[in-house]
Amino acid sequence: MTNGSTLDTPPIAADVVGINPDRIILTSFAIGSALAGAAGILISFETNIEPTMGFSALLKGIIASIIGGIGSIPGAVLGGFFLGLAENLGIWKISAGWKDAIAFAILIIFLLIRPWGFLGIKKEKETI
Repeated sequence: MTNGSTLDTPPIAADVVGINPDRIILTSFAIGSALAGAAGILISFETNIEPTMGFSALLKGIIASIIGGIGSIPGAVLGGFFLGLAENLGIWKISAGWKDAIAFAILIIFLLIRPWGFLGIKKEKETI
């Protein structure tokens, strides 16, 4: 049974023309995982390996996603550009050690003033 979302349509359409969607999903997941593993190995040659080595990039991605609007891919891209520009213009006048603090200050400002982000959709409050 389908729920009417557009995510149900491509596997059905692929199945109709003879493409096995489960095999394609598995293959793309395997290729993506292999590329991520290779990237991890290559980056380990350049930097020290430690358990938290990707945590900073993960936090910046989450902040960019919140700034741009959760659920909006163009908003996340816009949020990433805005965050990168603000951080680099900020360290132009102050020390580079404050780069993460600038990112979190921007996040707090956005959460206080515009919590749905640049391109996010403002949701009405639900009543019980």
